[in-house]
Amino acid sequence: MIQHLFIENFAIIENTDIDFEDGLNIITGETGAGKSIVITAVSLALGARADSSFVRNGKSKAVIQLAADVDGEDYVLTREISAEGKNLCRMNGRIVTLGELAQMAHRIADIHGQYDNQRLLDPAQHIHLVDRFAGDEIGPVKAAFSDAYQGYKEARLALDETLRSEKENARKQDYYRFELSEIEAADLKPEEDQELSERIQVLQNSEKIFAGIETAYELLEESEHNVLSALGSARHALSQISSFSGSLSQASDTLTDAYYNVQDVTGSLAAIREDLRFSPGELDRAIERLDLIDSLKKKYGGSIDAVLALAEDVRGKLAQIESFDQIRTEQTAEVQQRLQVLKTCASALTEVRKASADRLAAAIEAELHDLNFQHAVLRIDVSPAPAISSDGADQVEIMISTNLGEPLKPLVRTASGGEISRIMLAIRNITGAFDQIPTMIFDEIDAGISGITASVVGRKLKQISKKHQIICITHLPQIAAAGDANYRIHKESDTSSTYTSVDRLTEDGVVDEIARLLGGSVITETTLASARELIIQSQQD
Repeated sequence: MIQHLFIENFAIIENTDIDFEDGLNIITGETGAGKSIVITAVSLALGARADSSFVRNGKSKAVIQLAADVDGEDYVLTREISAEGKNLCRMNGRIVTLGELAQMAHRIADIHGQYDNQRLLDPAQHIHLVDRFAGDEIGPVKAAFSDAYQGYKEARLALDETLRSEKENARKQDYYRFELSEIEAADLKPEEDQELSERIQVLQNSEKIFAGIETAYELLEESEHNVLSALGSARHALSQISSFSGSLSQASDTLTDAYYNVQDVTGSLAAIREDLRFSPGELDRAIERLDLIDSLKKKYGGSIDAVLALAEDVRGKLAQIESFDQIRTEQTAEVQQRLQVLKTCASALTEVRKASADRLAAAIEAELHDLNFQHAVLRIDVSPAPAISSDGADQVEIMISTNLGEPLKPLVRTASGGEISRIMLAIRNITGAFDQIPTMIFDEIDAGISGITASVVGRKLKQISKKHQIICITHLPQIAAAGDANYRIHKESDTSSTYTSVDRLTEDGVVDEIARLLGGSVITETTLASARELIIQSQQD
């Protein structure tokens, strides 16, 4: 429940504190005193959108703080609105987002005003009333329907995409085939471009390479005083004396290693010399091949690996195009299968929804009888929707007759302003039980009603306040008299500014305020007596 509200520099309110109580809290005041400003401030503290126009003229910022008890835990919600348009939200001193503030608000209070009455007249909202009323029964069925709907939607989108692509398939097929034939004709090998570059470099320097190999080989192996022969002789000489000292042994080993290394190099040079066979056209062919590879790389990805990957992708696309009929058939079957599942789930949802609609209609009708609709008949129709949507296969509409003998008609074409306020109150009394909102706030609940009906509404608010904290703005004495805690908003002006403040009324103050509502500006002993009688009667109800 809401325990305390602090407002500073908000609209025409300079500074005020309100301590709310359990039960029915009534706020009254002269027209134009700013009663609805309090509700607006509460709405902002609970996450409603704000702008700089709410800041009191001449002040840098407006501050609203709301203290509430939520499931035994204390929360303080703070909203600061600067004249420059910046907003700051805090929860228990911690800066939070507006979304986090609004999320907490759903656990604190439900605010009802003229806008909510208009929403009630919208048939599109009626389906949500029915679903929330029997949430325990409808919830699992609706979840299964939502899964089926999502599955059908995804399958349908996949089929639609396939059908849309059908017209482009022929053009794409020719293009893909050209790409693939060009790549496959090249018969590329991984890293072939690197190997060709190296080969071309060898071919372009073949004479110099051959001459260098011949010179090196001759010096190492074939000359009269070749290196290998000299190393062999030196190695043999050292091996004869290596046992005489460690240094000689080490020198002998090193020379032996050198001998074998040179022998290996000599053998390699001999093999390379044997393989150096240069045909006259090889260089031209290698250059031509590398040019082809470079051309394909530029067209299809920058590297041989990218070109080969593209070819594999194109093969897959061609296979998909060539198997289009099969894919379309499979996707069509998938859509039909998912549609049947969806229809089954929608039918199950319709059944539980109809049962919920019947129970909700009976509950609201009983509340309407308590609210002086003695002959009211209410029915909630659940009928097939033009098409299955995310809400199911149903359209739901409240049908009502408020007078004896009148046929049932859609609520939007029947209720007057005063009637819709009472119907809203009846519905909120029912929905409050399953929404489990601790505080219910009513603005303009008394629109269009007076007399006995006002007394009935006051009694109903009193009844609801046994289970929920109620904060209600009213101008009717019959409703104000039912309050457990009464507050009066009044406005004062000086030469430069207007100030609005909120006062908690004493018992005598409540009597005076009820008398003012009954008799206007002139309060007599008769109106005071009537006020006391009205209060006593309201409390007894």
